[in-house]
Amino acid sequence: MPESVIRPARPNEYDAIARLWMESWCSTGLETPSDKLLELLQERVPREVAGGWSLYVADDDGRLAAMLAINLPRLYLDQLMIAPAYQGRSLGRRLLAFTHELLPDEVWLRCAEGNEKAWRWYEREGFVLEKKEADPLHGRIMKYYRWKRESHDTR
Repeated sequence: MPESVIRPARPNEYDAIARLWMESWCSTGLETPSDKLLELLQERVPREVAGGWSLYVADDDGRLAAMLAINLPRLYLDQLMIAPAYQGRSLGRRLLAFTHELLPDEVWLRCAEGNEKAWRWYEREGFVLEKKEADPLHGRIMKYYRWKRESHDTR
């Protein structure tokens, strides 16, 4: 079975990307899938792309396996979401390597404190916690991370 292809997202995929985002996010146990959440994400995807996201998908022969949203000018990895059926297959590592190709010297991200599986993974991948603070929109405590290429790093 061939590997998923990482490619730019297409506007006609935005609703499917929003659904993947919801399913991945809800797989953390921090929220429950709902029509309201899906609608919010469906509205957010095109707005974020217009606001600076470079949006990519992992395409598994026509099925969306993951989404990756990066704000290149801000050096910010905004979303890395893996569809539940594709979790645990090293796809996150591939997407992070792709992110490092686009942002080779520094990457910032934030992660919900309650999403322990994700923030522990980012820490194993070399990200360093910079701060914690409550998100003003939903009140959830967010952990802000930074990865910076070390002078001897050969990525």
